[in-house]
Amino acid sequence: MLNAEQRAIIKATVPLLETGGEALTTHFYKMMLSEYPEVRPLFNQAHQASGEQPRALANGVLMYARHIDQLEQLGGLVGQIINKHVALQILPEHYPIVGRCLLRAIEEVLGKEIATPEVIAAWAAAYGQLADILIGAEESLYKQKEEAAGGWRGTREFRLVRREQESSEITSFYFAPVDGQPVLKAEPGQYIGLQLFIDGAEQRRNYSLSALCDGRQYRISVKREEGGKVSNYLHDELVVGDTLQLFPPAGDFTLAASDKPLVLISGGVGITPTLAMLEAALQTPREVHFIHCARNGAVHAFRDWVDGLAERHPQLKRFYCYAELDGGAAADAVGLLSEDLLAEWLPHGRDVDAYFLGPKGFMTAVKRQLKGLGVPEQQSRYEFFGPAAAL
Repeated sequence: MLNAEQRAIIKATVPLLETGGEALTTHFYKMMLSEYPEVRPLFNQAHQASGEQPRALANGVLMYARHIDQLEQLGGLVGQIINKHVALQILPEHYPIVGRCLLRAIEEVLGKEIATPEVIAAWAAAYGQLADILIGAEESLYKQKEEAAGGWRGTREFRLVRREQESSEITSFYFAPVDGQPVLKAEPGQYIGLQLFIDGAEQRRNYSLSALCDGRQYRISVKREEGGKVSNYLHDELVVGDTLQLFPPAGDFTLAASDKPLVLISGGVGITPTLAMLEAALQTPREVHFIHCARNGAVHAFRDWVDGLAERHPQLKRFYCYAELDGGAAADAVGLLSEDLLAEWLPHGRDVDAYFLGPKGFMTAVKRQLKGLGVPEQQSRYEFFGPAAAL
């Protein structure tokens, strides 16, 4: 437990984290991933190369330091971290590695004049407190998933039973358990963890479930990313009949029960979790406005499926915005999604539940537009596919 003096020291380091946090976390990751190869599979190296992961950790450390007296002010950040950890199977034995490297990074980046023994001791206590919180919460979630109907802990072997091309960039993969037993029902919006071995190296990734879980199989829909080790492996190498290991579904960005009109806004492959949300919502009388933005018709996945739902469900209104026309299917608008378009496509009232996903720039714009149109901020929800960032 942190004492008053240690809390004061942590708060005193906030200005240093505001200006130098990213340099600290970049050094931390470089050190940890070179000295502890056993943790490399837990991190997407593309996010390391882009700087997204160090930035996300720097922001998390900063938020923790700022709110060291009132951890409840961290809000949904802790839940996001816990679910990401569970989906990738972060275990208690990983935490001492992170702690050692974090304290070394603080000392080496800030220098011994600033990172005095008292500062290091305070941060050791602060990290120990955070680790205990996360380990306890993650164990509770692991146990819950293990004991639930169709649930399991750790890895479970699944077989690819079907794959389907959804657009020029996106392919769907259907996985069923090799043991033939039921699977844990996922909440609409959750993701699944995959463990693969590519060229002899372990890789772990999270992918959103793109269909409502039926208790028998899971579907993910993956965009081929240029240079993406796992996405290209799935597209080019994984064939029906192949097996791999899956971790139980996780994620706290889920469709909440409500009778308010539902607005689902997606950009690109951000459409995937909204599909399960859409399926679930259409089992109720709830009004649904489905808005999808794509580069063009060739890369727009699931259009025919959504159009079919709109024909069968009068409460569903769907709108498509293409950045460019490619001579194929028409869109309701061409260009970028604007506040004027959004105003036209939203329900007349603004007391709605809005969920949106897509590239960071897209989400930044949508968040601003929804606020400008009067949608309550607490009813405007989003999630990042990669490391969390500020919008």
